[in-house]
Formats: sequence, C-alpha cells, structure tokens
Amino acid sequence: MERERDLVVNTFFRATGWLLAVAIVTLSVVPPTYRPTTAAPHNFEHLAIFAAVGLAFGLGYRFRHLLHAFSLIAFAAAIEIAQIWDPGRHARIGDFVVDATSACVGTLIAWLVLKVLNDRRLAT
Repeated sequence: MERERDLVVNTFFRATGWLLAVAIVTLSVVPPTYRPTTAAPHNFEHLAIFAAVGLAFGLGYRFRHLLHAFSLIAFAAAIEIAQIWDPGRHARIGDFVVDATSACVGTLIAWLVLKVLNDRRLAT
C-alpha cells in the first residue's frame, strides 16, 4: 500500500515539474503582450516558478538531485539564450542568476524534505 502511494506521489510531482517547465518555456517565448501580469516583482515571479520546478522535479525524481540541479541550470540558460532571438524579449544575466539559483534552492529543499522523511521512516 505504501509503495502504491509513493508511486502516485512521484507521478504527481513529475507531472507537475514537466507542466511547470512547459509553462516556463511558453511564458518565455510568447510576446510580452500575451503574458499574464501579476503585482509581484519581476524577480519574485522568476524565483517562485523556478523554485517550484526545482522542488517538483526533486520530489518527483527522488535520486540524482545534483544532476537535476545542473540540468535546471542549463534549462535556465537555454531559456535566456532563446530570448535573444525573440523580438520584444530580452535575455538578461540577472534573470539567469535568479532562475538558476532558485531552481537549485528548490532542488535542495526537495532533497532535505526527502532526507527528513527517510530518516523518520527508518526511525519507526
């Protein structure tokens, strides 16, 4: 029963991670007039979505967190590079730094959560 629950939870977080990655790509390449706007500061929007994608992938794929972090850094770089050729968009080093750092923080939080859960599981 516990194994089935773990499979459902993993599948949920994996799907969430991939959906967030698709959302990032979509929001990064559409013209600015088609993007939703929020009252949140620009850097906070980047921090929130990249931390969420790092967390989702980290919880969905429970191993190789360092590989996930490096992959998400490359993903953040690719997003910024793609914006060079997109009219009306601007590639920014600052956005890359926020995105890559946030994705790594999300992955680190996932690793810590899984470590605590595993330690508790072993203690019982």
